[in-house]
Amino acid sequence: MRTIGLIGGMSWESTAEYYRLLNELTRERLGGLHSARCMLYSVDFAEIERLQVQNRWTEAGEILAAAARALEAAGADMVLICTNTMHKVADQVEAAVSVPLLHLADVTAEAVRASGLRRVGLLGTAFTMEQDFYRGAWRPGDWMYAPRRPKGARSSTA
Repeated sequence: MRTIGLIGGMSWESTAEYYRLLNELTRERLGGLHSARCMLYSVDFAEIERLQVQNRWTEAGEILAAAARALEAAGADMVLICTNTMHKVADQVEAAVSVPLLHLADVTAEAVRASGLRRVGLLGTAFTMEQDFYRGAWRPGDWMYAPRRPKGARSSTA
């Protein structure tokens, strides 16, 4: 079994959900008392959120890249960012390590295609829905609907 390095803390609630799902899927696939072999590097979401709001994505990416390097040094065979929004800096994180980065948009697009669906909706933070970093995994012919924020509406980073 390979060891998954989880970059979490954005938010801790989201990280807990990723951890729960990893272990449930492992138990379903392997049975018995099996659980996922993983390690967690939790960042301070307050720091990340401040950088998001200030549009300082490169600095936020540096924090996640450092987390990925630490996970790789500790023995992770792959890295997963436990939030959609921070996949905006996935290329920066991926470049920082020699182990694979499991990109949620790629995995989601593959699962949608495999299911035969042609149209899906995307709900997430304003950053996730309004920018193209998540849509980049979708091929021509795929159709993803991401609602736009009405003019004057407040943005949320959570």
